[in-house]
Amino acid sequence: MAVNVSSEQDDITAGATDGMSGPNPFVGLRAVDMLAAAQQIGAQAVLHPALLLTQTAALARDLMSALPQQNDKRFADPAWRDQPLYRATLHGYRAWCSAVAGFVERSALDGKSKERAQFVTSLVTDALAPTNTLAGNPAALRKLVESGGASVVAGMRNMLTDTLCNKGMPSQVDKRAFEVGGNLAATPGAVVFRNEVLELIQYAPVTPNVYACPQLIVPPQVNKYYIFDLAANKSIVEYLVKSEFQVFAVSWRNPTVEHRDWDMDTYVAALIEAIGAVRDITGHEAVNLHGACSGAMTISALLGHLASRGEQTVNAATLMVAVLDNASESQLGLFTTPEAIEIANRNSEAKGVLAGDEMGRMFAWMRPNDLVWNFWVNNYLMGEAPPAFDILYWNNDTTRLPATFHGQLLDIFSRNLLSTPKALTVLGTPVDLSEVTCDTYVMAGATDHITPWKGVYNTARAFGGKTRYVLSSSGHIQSLINPPGNPKAKFFHNAALPEDADEWLAGSRSVADSWWSDWREWLAERSGALRAAPKALGSKRHRRIGDAPGTYVHEA
Repeated sequence: MAVNVSSEQDDITAGATDGMSGPNPFVGLRAVDMLAAAQQIGAQAVLHPALLLTQTAALARDLMSALPQQNDKRFADPAWRDQPLYRATLHGYRAWCSAVAGFVERSALDGKSKERAQFVTSLVTDALAPTNTLAGNPAALRKLVESGGASVVAGMRNMLTDTLCNKGMPSQVDKRAFEVGGNLAATPGAVVFRNEVLELIQYAPVTPNVYACPQLIVPPQVNKYYIFDLAANKSIVEYLVKSEFQVFAVSWRNPTVEHRDWDMDTYVAALIEAIGAVRDITGHEAVNLHGACSGAMTISALLGHLASRGEQTVNAATLMVAVLDNASESQLGLFTTPEAIEIANRNSEAKGVLAGDEMGRMFAWMRPNDLVWNFWVNNYLMGEAPPAFDILYWNNDTTRLPATFHGQLLDIFSRNLLSTPKALTVLGTPVDLSEVTCDTYVMAGATDHITPWKGVYNTARAFGGKTRYVLSSSGHIQSLINPPGNPKAKFFHNAALPEDADEWLAGSRSVADSWWSDWREWLAERSGALRAAPKALGSKRHRRIGDAPGTYVHEA
C-alpha cells in the first residue's frame, strides 16, 4: 500500500514527481560551463551598456507599476497578498527577475547561448527567492511562533543529517517508510532465471485464464526495476496481471567497478537469454517487450539486432518516454557539448562506473525549485520530515552505470547512432530500425522536459512496422505511472504519423482516460488466445530460484 503524504506536502511531491530525472543517461552539469555562461552575460553588459541601462529603466518602471499576477506556488501564502511588506517584497523580486530575463533575451547572444544564459540566471534568481529564507517565508515564521521555536531546532537537525548523510542536498523522501518487497515491489512472483547481468521475475497469475503470448518488461539500467511495480493500484505489473496477461520483468544487477566493461552487447545478450527462458516457461514462440527510457534504447538495439538476423522472437514492443537521438531540443541537451561528453566519458572511465546519486544531484539542479528549494523550505525552514512518497523513494534508490555502457549511451544519443541506419553494431550485426517490422506502441508525455514528446515522436517514426503513438497529458514519470481512474488523465492519438509532429498533434483526438486502458486493448490484440493459467511458476528447465522481488534489487 502507498504511504499517503499530508496535504501540506502534496504540492512538494507533485512538483518533484514532475521534475525528477527519471531513468535516463546524463552528461552532467559542469561548473566551467556555468561559469562560461555567466561570463557571456557579463560580457554583454560591458559591450552593450545601452541595453543594461534600458533594462535598469525597465526595472524602475516595473517597481513603480503593477506586474501581472503569476501562478507561483512559492508565493501561495495569503500574506504575500494581504501584508504590505510581503507584497512589496514580492513585487520587487518579480520586477528584478523580469529585468534579468529581459536583459538576456535582448542581448546579442546566439539562440543556444541565450538558453544557457537564461538557465544560469534562473539558478541565481531561484536561489535568491525570499521564500528560501526564514524572514522571507511567512508560513515558516508562523510555524516558528506556533511551535515555540521547535521547528527551527528540527530544521537544524534535518540540515545536519543531510550534511552528514546526503552530501549536503535536502532529502527528498523519508526512506524509513518503505521496504522493497514489503510495501513496494510487492506483486507476488518468483525469480525463475538468473545470469550475471539480470534476474528474471515471473509474476503469479490471478485470473483463471491468461493470454498465450507473454509480456516481458525491460526497465532502464539507471534505476531499480520496480518503477513498474510500485504500490497497489500504481503498479503496471499488477495492472497487466489483473488484465489476464502473463507477465515477466527483468531486474538488472547493480554493476560495480568489476563490471566496468559491460556494454550494449552485454545487456542485449542477457536479454536474449531472458527471452529464451520466457519462451521455454510459457511454451510460446515469441514475447511482447516493454521498456522505458534507456531500457527502451536497449530494446531498440535488440530489435534491430534480431531484424538483421531475421529472427522473430519478439511479437510486439512498447517504448515509453523514449528518445533515441538528439534531433529534438531538450533541457538535457542544453549543455551537451562535445567537450562535456568527453569529460563525462573520462570521469566514468576513471571511476569504472557512473553513480546514480551523482546523476540525481545533477538533475536536481536542472529543476531546482521542484527538487531542491521545495525540500529546503520543508525540511529546514518548516522543520518537517521529507514526504513519505513511493515514487520519490524509487527515484532515490539509484543504481550505477558501467563506464563502457555509459560511454556508449552518450555516443548513441549524441551521434544519433540508433536513428541512423547501420551506424550502430550490436553483437556483430548492424542495426537499422526501419527493418524492425513488429508492431510497436510508443508513449510520450506532453509536459515531459527530459524526453520531449517531439523527440519521442521521432522514435515512433523510426520503426518499419505498424506503430501506434499516443501522447499523455502529463510529465515524465506521471505519464509512466498513470493508472485508470484519475479524472485528470487524458491522452491524444492520431493513427497517421506525418513527418511533422505539430501536424500530428493538430490532427489528433483527445481521449479522457489513461493510456494504460488503450495500451491494454492494443496488447490483447497482440497476445494470442486465452488459455488456462499455469498452476506453478517456472518450468522443468527454469525452476523457481526464490521469491520476487529477487536479490539483485537489494544490491546497493
